[in-house]
Amino acid sequence: MKINLFFLFMFISAFASGQARYEADVQSPDAIINALYEVISGEAGQPRNWERFQYLFAPKAQLVPTRKSPEGNLFIDPITPAQYTEMFKSRIPTGFFERELSRKTEQYGTVWHLFSTYETKEKKDGPVTNRGINSIQLFFDGKRYFVVSIFWCAESMGFALPEKYLK
Repeated sequence: MKINLFFLFMFISAFASGQARYEADVQSPDAIINALYEVISGEAGQPRNWERFQYLFAPKAQLVPTRKSPEGNLFIDPITPAQYTEMFKSRIPTGFFERELSRKTEQYGTVWHLFSTYETKEKKDGPVTNRGINSIQLFFDGKRYFVVSIFWCAESMGFALPEKYLK
């Protein structure tokens, strides 16, 4: 019995300390957005910290990319953070960097909505490969922020970024 309690205590302590190292990432809208962009960016072959990525999200959160069918029809394709992680692993061989260019923020009560204009590159100092807008919804529970959803559309879908979202 003592040994089982010891292992249970060690497991809980390890889990709690693992989560504690990401607490700074969820203390403000700026921190969570910076963490989102940072965790998915990296050189070719560089592993990403998917534990940190998952910590940013609320249970049942969704990521919703805008897609285009071969016929040119636009549609959405909601996925979970775990599915995004699996999909994203295919980008690691070429490298991927995403950074925020500008942001518009609205807030009411527990709800935060951020329109985050971004650009992507395959190399940190390489040419821009795409730009777009991430519509990010955050929930603040009084202690920390959670990403509830990220819905995005890239210029590659056929929409030029309006100037007002580049300032």
